[in-house]
Amino acid sequence: MPGTLTCGALRLALDAPRVMGVVNVTPDSFSDGGRLANAALAHARKLLDDGAHLLDIGGESTRPGAAAVSEQAELERVLPLLEALRPECDQRNVPISVDTRKPAVMRAAIAAGAGMINDVEALRASGAIDAIAGATSPVAVCLMHMKGEPATMQQFVDYDDVVAEVVLFLRERIDACRSARIAADRLVVDPGFGFGKTVHHNLALLRRLEQIVALGYPVLAGLSRKATIGVITGRAVDDRVAGSVAAALAAVARGASIVRVHDVRETVDALKVWQAVND
Repeated sequence: MPGTLTCGALRLALDAPRVMGVVNVTPDSFSDGGRLANAALAHARKLLDDGAHLLDIGGESTRPGAAAVSEQAELERVLPLLEALRPECDQRNVPISVDTRKPAVMRAAIAAGAGMINDVEALRASGAIDAIAGATSPVAVCLMHMKGEPATMQQFVDYDDVVAEVVLFLRERIDACRSARIAADRLVVDPGFGFGKTVHHNLALLRRLEQIVALGYPVLAGLSRKATIGVITGRAVDDRVAGSVAAALAAVARGASIVRVHDVRETVDALKVWQAVND
C-alpha cells in the first residue's frame, strides 16, 4: 500500500489515520438561501481549525432517496467554495476533495485546484475515467461501491456475501483505473457504508474490513451520522457524535487509512488517544 497519497500538487502521508471533514454545499445542509457558499466556507474553516487532514466538498446530496441536481447547479455550489478555500488549504497542506459523479464537474474541479475526486459511482459514468486519466494534475480518486442510484439504492440490498461482492467490485474498478494509467498512489477505495446496504451489511463490512484493506490500497470509511449509527444507538442524526466516533475507531482499528466525518474535532481527539495507546 502506498505510504503517501498523491493529491494533485499536495501529498498526504498515510503513516497515521487521516480525518476527512465533510463540507456539504446543499440546501438541506445549509438552509440560508443564497448564502450557501458563505455558510459552508465558515464551516470548512472550522473543520480546518479542528484538525481535518482533508476536506470533502459536496454539491449534490447522495443520501438515500436524494434526487439528482443539474450539472450547472452543482458547479455553482462547489466552485466558489473550492476557489475560496484553496489558498488556505494549500498553505496548510490540506487537500480538497470534491464529491461528484459528473465528469464535467470533475474536470472543472480539477482545473480549480481540487486534489481528489470522491465518486460514489467509482468512475463508471461515461467519460469519468478519462476525466481523471487525462487531467494535467495527478489528482487522487476515491472509488466507492454503490448499488443503483442514490434515489433507488436502498431498493437494491440483496447480496449472497456483501463483503465478497464489494471486494470484487472494487478490484474491477481498480483494474479499470490502472488500465487507464492512473497511478496506484492516486487510488483510494471505499466500501460504501449505507449505499445500498442494510445495517447487517454495514456491520459485516466493518467487521471484515481487513478483506478490503487486503486489496492493497488505502481504505476510506464513511460511517459518520449514518442511519446504521441511529439504529444501533437510537439517536437522531444530530445526536450521533459518540456513535460515529466509535465507528471511526472501529474502522481504523481494522485498517482504514481515512475516515470521512462530520465531527472532526471529536474524531481527531479520539484518534490521538487511540494512537498514543498503540504507540
